[in-house]
Amino acid sequence: MMSEFINNATKRKEQLKHLLLELHNGGNPALLRRHLISALKNIPYNEVVEVEQELINSNALTEEEILDFCDLHTAVLDGSIDLQGAKEIPTGHPVDTFQQENRALEKEIAAYKEIKKKITDIHASQLPGYLMQLRTLFNNLSDVDKHYKRKEYLLFPFLEKHLVTGPPKVMWGKHDETRELLNKAHEVLTSPVSSVDFFRAAGLPVLDHAVKMTAGMIMKEEEILFPMAMDTLSEEEWYRVYTETPEFGYCLYDPEEEWHPQGVKVEKQEYTASDGIRLSSGAFNTEELEALFLHLPIDITFVDKNDKVRFFSHSPNRVFERNRAILGRDVRMCHPPGSVHVVEQILQDFKSGKENRAVFWISGFQKERFIVIEYHAVRGNEGEYLGVLEVTQDITQLRRLEGDKRLLSYDLQ
Repeated sequence: MMSEFINNATKRKEQLKHLLLELHNGGNPALLRRHLISALKNIPYNEVVEVEQELINSNALTEEEILDFCDLHTAVLDGSIDLQGAKEIPTGHPVDTFQQENRALEKEIAAYKEIKKKITDIHASQLPGYLMQLRTLFNNLSDVDKHYKRKEYLLFPFLEKHLVTGPPKVMWGKHDETRELLNKAHEVLTSPVSSVDFFRAAGLPVLDHAVKMTAGMIMKEEEILFPMAMDTLSEEEWYRVYTETPEFGYCLYDPEEEWHPQGVKVEKQEYTASDGIRLSSGAFNTEELEALFLHLPIDITFVDKNDKVRFFSHSPNRVFERNRAILGRDVRMCHPPGSVHVVEQILQDFKSGKENRAVFWISGFQKERFIVIEYHAVRGNEGEYLGVLEVTQDITQLRRLEGDKRLLSYDLQ
């Protein structure tokens, strides 16, 4: 019986792989969906993940190609994934929170569809009122960024530790696409509208695309990602996700139930109070050192010589969020797929000794902030490579300074 089960699973996966490759080679999605339903009926969620991982590992498809066709996968597989045998999700569990957020997002999506129906037949004088409703609705939908960040910085690192790397990379790429589409929707809703017909023809398709992408991600999470993650992570790992979640906030949902995993010893991390931190130019106790990093007017992150994140300063006013889930994580996994090649180049140049510093800046960050990001090669006394220091600073106010300031005052305006 066991060998028959294994043979059936292998046969299903080979059929699914063949159908997906046909899809990538230009096959008709509707026809392939009929073939899939006819041949496979329902596919266990874990086999879908395994097939996509195998396609990436075998180089049959690049991660970029998987990303390009991810939405077609969704259309073909929707309703054909078998969730039988998936673990029950306790109330208050991180996955329960993700799912409750999805229910809230679905309400916003349903509200959008109702507004869209009404806009198909309205007078020009009514349009401003509907645009106001849509602005509110898309502000709510954009709250999904917190949902995505918790996946990227809390859930994905643990999946990667269990060698599940393909689906998180693909999904992070889809997150970025969705963010970009939501930004475009906001641009449409804040730009002048010449007529109702113009808005229907040019504006609604942009909004539709953003809503469709948001809805598609819900399906990918609930039919593939979450069941697979429940099978993969330990209770201890889930509890670490749970304790770090408030640092990112919640998406359109405020959990009321706490989750206490059984059999997991919950200990609060304490810092030693010794004065044993002695450097060549002085010494600190741990309380002083913690306070020093907390009050630095810059943000720093240190990546060691093995490309693992070892430390970050935890100022409450950090430019970019960090949390303890990234500690020990490969720095490549902390960046969106589209920028990994830049990270690779910096690491290569620093390790070879070709370069020691790389500087970037972002104008218009969060509308008006000017951010400078510097990467410095960290080297020992003999010039040996020890890692990379990332320094991030908001210099918006500094760029506005003029003349001299020689008298004491405490506010920098």
